[in-house]
Amino acid sequence: MAQGPYQLVDVDGRRLRLTSLDKVMYPETGMTKGEMIAYYAEIAPTMLPHVAGRAITRKRWVNGVGTPDHPAQAFFEKNLEEHAPEWIRRGVQHHSDGDKSYPIADSRATLVWLAQMGAIELHVPQWRFDPSGEPANPDRMVFDLDPGPGMGLAECAEVARLVRAILQHMGLEAVPVTSGSKGLQLYAALDGSQTSEQVSAVAHELAKALEADHPDLIVSNMRKSLREGRILIDWSQNNANKTTIAPYSLRGRFRPTVAAPRTWDELDDPDLRHLEADEVVALVAERGDPMLAVTAASAEGPLSTYLSMRTAGSTPEPMPESPWGVANDGDPRFVIQEHHARRLHYDLRLERDGVLKSWAVPKGVPETADRNNLAVQTEDHPMQYLVFEGTIPEGQYGAGGMTVWDTGTYETEKWRDDEVIFTLTGRVGGPLGRVRLALIRTQGQGEKSQWLLHRMKEQHHAEAGDGRADAAGGGSDEPPWAASRPSRSRARRGPTPSDISSPDSDDHPPAAAIELSPMLAVPGTAALAAGADWALEWKWDGIRLLARVDDGAVRLVSRKGIDQTATYPDLAGIARVLRADAVVDGEVVALDERGRPDFGLLQQRMNLTKPREIAAAAKAVPVVLHLFDVLEVAGTPTLDEPYTRRRERLERLFRARDDVPVDVPPVVDGDPDAALDEARRLGLEGVVAKRRRSTYRPGVRSDDWVKLKLTRTQEVVIGGYRKGVGAREGRIRSLLVGIPDSGGLRYAGRVGSGLRERDAERLLARLDELHEAAAPFHDVPATDVVDAVWVRPELVGEIEFGEWTRTGVARHPRWRGLRPDKRPDDVVLET
Repeated sequence: MAQGPYQLVDVDGRRLRLTSLDKVMYPETGMTKGEMIAYYAEIAPTMLPHVAGRAITRKRWVNGVGTPDHPAQAFFEKNLEEHAPEWIRRGVQHHSDGDKSYPIADSRATLVWLAQMGAIELHVPQWRFDPSGEPANPDRMVFDLDPGPGMGLAECAEVARLVRAILQHMGLEAVPVTSGSKGLQLYAALDGSQTSEQVSAVAHELAKALEADHPDLIVSNMRKSLREGRILIDWSQNNANKTTIAPYSLRGRFRPTVAAPRTWDELDDPDLRHLEADEVVALVAERGDPMLAVTAASAEGPLSTYLSMRTAGSTPEPMPESPWGVANDGDPRFVIQEHHARRLHYDLRLERDGVLKSWAVPKGVPETADRNNLAVQTEDHPMQYLVFEGTIPEGQYGAGGMTVWDTGTYETEKWRDDEVIFTLTGRVGGPLGRVRLALIRTQGQGEKSQWLLHRMKEQHHAEAGDGRADAAGGGSDEPPWAASRPSRSRARRGPTPSDISSPDSDDHPPAAAIELSPMLAVPGTAALAAGADWALEWKWDGIRLLARVDDGAVRLVSRKGIDQTATYPDLAGIARVLRADAVVDGEVVALDERGRPDFGLLQQRMNLTKPREIAAAAKAVPVVLHLFDVLEVAGTPTLDEPYTRRRERLERLFRARDDVPVDVPPVVDGDPDAALDEARRLGLEGVVAKRRRSTYRPGVRSDDWVKLKLTRTQEVVIGGYRKGVGAREGRIRSLLVGIPDSGGLRYAGRVGSGLRERDAERLLARLDELHEAAAPFHDVPATDVVDAVWVRPELVGEIEFGEWTRTGVARHPRWRGLRPDKRPDDVVLET
């Protein structure tokens, strides 16, 4: 299945995967999904104050709006998807058919994610959620002016001026918005003292009064039969259960029009018309946001606390016009300021979500990794504070001198509510240089919470799964909107990011697209994994696979990073059992006639390359993929979440289908001893115990995961073989195997039992290609050297055995098969 281009981006510290960027959403203009996302990213700082705190109802066109001859289907969506990133704010609204959890857009990253999900239109109510999570009284009044047949935007503007005059007599100033559809809306700010029912009643009376005065022009009744030749004043959208298209939202029309706030002078233009995306961005850059007059009075933005603690004119500190931040498209910036207040201290400020997240650090950045310094989180500061220096007068908050100690950019490695890991790069010649730091919360939450500032020993770049984009994933970490700014001179088809597509646009992304290696378990005992801190899963006798599902395309990758998609065509339907794009971890197994995993059978599915052989093997030896973890959902990494949370996500993500051999086996009840007894009865290999609080550590063999096996097995490296004699001449008599150690390859014995004839023939052909003159082992007994053929130690297999002898050789070994999913340096001694 073909896959469109994609890109991993960092949006103000949030890592997102953008897919199908070249999908055309507006066929009449050619505007793509990438350009739609670019518009929302560009307009976000202006739009956010008008939608923040409000429940968002989305109108989605997954495959674009279509054409007049073939319009595409759209659908409304209220409930936020379960796979949505955890950092998206939620608000629960009570409905007659049950509670619904709505997204709340308070960051540019949220708007970008909504656009990535195909939400073209965003609709919001006139109220916000209060601090307790309940709907508050409305903070604005709206009138939706809808032209009936024979009427247009000019007549709507005429009615808007009539509504404005009445509102002015009431002490309210209205702001018009050309809706991007047919008519326009008028908004006026309220003080929040009236309920939605009271505001609706006032709006209704106003509409009826205007209808009485202008019966040939205005109608307030909703009946469609009364609207011809008149403008409907829809007052009902002030109802608490109603929503209106959000200011600056795109519309799902055949052209990319926008619900655009306007000035009254613009409404007087005889050529008044609806505006498209690029025009709106350019107009806002030229004359600002008229809607801010409605929103600024009631908005509770991230800088509200900062503004409430300062008085303009009494302090030289920067005073932003609104409580909302200003997004930056470049690398995130930082500043460390030396603050001579009552006590000398330092203020560390990191740019995030359009503001400066701030901590007071009394002793500054630790000079070594041997000590931690106290840090106390303070209120968010405006971006202008990056360069602020001056003296705050006595009597004002933070009185004293403020100078910039160092400033520059930083890289985010991890950003969670209780832990932030980042690397600062100070200015050339500055005192800081480049330093990797961690902030760890120890007490409290939010402002005045206490943290430790720790200087990390290692100085390295952010790793996969961090808060920044990873170029190995097929994209750039520059946001797709950064390279192209809309302007009036651009052809009117919306913002066009020049680098929105990844260079990797083949039928499948490269293996690096999965970016991760499976987390590995250590061997252990039942006593080690006892207690409530552990969850138990069955241990399957198969091989690990990571699967990425991306816009319907499926990619299967082995533990070694080898593409296995073609090897297991029966797993192509995994996209149909997952409710969203994801990267999942699991084990593929082959089942015997009793329904038990059989590694020997699975060998018949491995190492095949010819389509005819693969098809025949898939028919003869069906497999099933048991999923047990999820590493990414809808482009958002879940690696830092605890095991229990990832497990919940996986179970909600999965939906079983009889025609797709993929499942999510349940966790195991009981203690480890009882679980092992049950595994023995079921014919399974054993149990895996996982710490409930453990995060997913790609490629790491961690004692947070412990494997408890019923039989002893050992991965080994083939270093040679002994030739067959007599009737077996020209064949393999036994394999000579070893285990890597500090001295090279430690000899672990010879194994001939369990080696099937057909498998031995194929293996011999591969070993002959690896022929070496010298033994790769450092301690082979003389009896095993006589007729040995040595090979380069590149192939990994697995044996089962009774015990280790005192000389370190496996007693009674039996060959289980090759492990093409593993490398020699993956092999460790199973004690």
